Amino acid sequence: VFQAAFNLLIPDHAADAFSPPRLGPRGRWDALLERLLGGLGRWDAEHFLFIAERGYLLEHSCAFLPLFPLSLRAVAALLPWPLQLQPRSRLLLAAALLNALLAALAAAALLGLGRAVLRHERQAFLAALLFSVSPAGVFMAAAYSESVFALLAFSAMRQLEQGRSWLSGLLFSLASGARANGMVNAGFFLYSRGRRLALQLQEAPASRRKLPSLWKRVLSLASSAALTCAGIFLPFALFQYYAYARFCGPGTDLGQAVPEPLLQLARDKGYRVAGVGGDKPPWCSQRFPVVYSYVQDTYWNVGFLRYFELKQIPNFLLALPVTLLGSWAAWTYVSTNPRHCLTLGLERSKSGDRGKARDGFCGPAAFVYVVHATALLVFGFCCMHVQVLTRFLGCSSPILYWFPAHLLQEHEPLLWSTGTDNPTSGKPLLGKSPRSGGKGTSDNPVVRLLLNWRLLTPLSKSILGFFLGYWLLGLILHCNFFPWT
Repeated sequence: VFQAAFNLLIPDHAADAFSPPRLGPRGRWDALLERLLGGLGRWDAEHFLFIAERGYLLEHSCAFLPLFPLSLRAVAALLPWPLQLQPRSRLLLAAALLNALLAALAAAALLGLGRAVLRHERQAFLAALLFSVSPAGVFMAAAYSESVFALLAFSAMRQLEQGRSWLSGLLFSLASGARANGMVNAGFFLYSRGRRLALQLQEAPASRRKLPSLWKRVLSLASSAALTCAGIFLPFALFQYYAYARFCGPGTDLGQAVPEPLLQLARDKGYRVAGVGGDKPPWCSQRFPVVYSYVQDTYWNVGFLRYFELKQIPNFLLALPVTLLGSWAAWTYVSTNPRHCLTLGLERSKSGDRGKARDGFCGPAAFVYVVHATALLVFGFCCMHVQVLTRFLGCSSPILYWFPAHLLQEHEPLLWSTGTDNPTSGKPLLGKSPRSGGKGTSDNPVVRLLLNWRLLTPLSKSILGFFLGYWLLGLILHCNFFPWT
């Protein structure tokens, strides 16, 4: 509703973005759908919708992996269409419906993961609510792959925590078919296997630590890890092979099937078209031809420290809140658990310390997630267009929601109360059910905090202001082709 209103009230910015020509006659239903959902088809969404409609016709489209466009095409083909709509209109409606479902399922997956890792019901529930008003919220609704990636990644992490390794590996593999950074999730498997071996070796008495047995365990670990990592990397590798066959193989005479307006767009913008005559792309002659890195380098100038220019200061400021939040999360965890971090969590807890293990964000189980989030933060800050950090972390790492939930739980008095009264003034709190008594999840703590905004601490206002501010600004700016994250 918000994106439709902002899209109608604010004129679109004339951005230099990919905008393929709309071919064929547009009916009144197409015009109505564009008015209602047009804001969800901006920027990279144009690429996903184009790929879903026409496939990987243009070389630069290979920066967008195929799982989400294939899902859009499947949903658009399966849904009944009582109205006459253009293919793009059907795909846009399919994207809005699909991502609405996937974002809700991703929140549920994050709740289950939080319960398994944090072992703190309120903190896990609060984190899932924060995901529902994520600062990357507009990308969870628009025709982007963020929602499907978040669902697959969080579900895979949850299955791994519950010991279902093969199901987790399958979900991680699907995630790497949606976004390239899904391959980094192989680190969760490597850490899980390595930690299990380290704990077993510490548990076994010295007499049982024989060399043959140790080698069997190491080889079993290495083979299992290699097989799992290969499965996670497989979708990305298959897509690179597909791109090589499409753009580097013998000409398939696709030029006759490409409409002239698209060919003219390619000539004007310098896009390389599959099957159209010309020299082969330079990446085809590489020893390991990877189109993804070539496209990122050539078309978007993505590379190490390439974004560190004075003119990019506004984009660094745009990424400053999530950068500070991620850095603060890493520092908080390391300073709270220095020994656990120095030993990489591979040291077996002493019997006297097992009952003292902390729950919540600072618990030992969150270590690998903090490392994962920090690695993504450093890589994104140094090697990517820095403004995308908010949505990059927002769909990849639960830390972006666990740590703010931890801060709110630790420092906001309104979340400490066990009754219906304000602990500071004795007055009833707004937005809290008298029957709940502050227990369980029958009331919504985010709504309660917002309704009692004047009573919040500055820290709570900053956290909620960041989440809701970016959520709202994203709808206003992104949906009207203004630069955003």
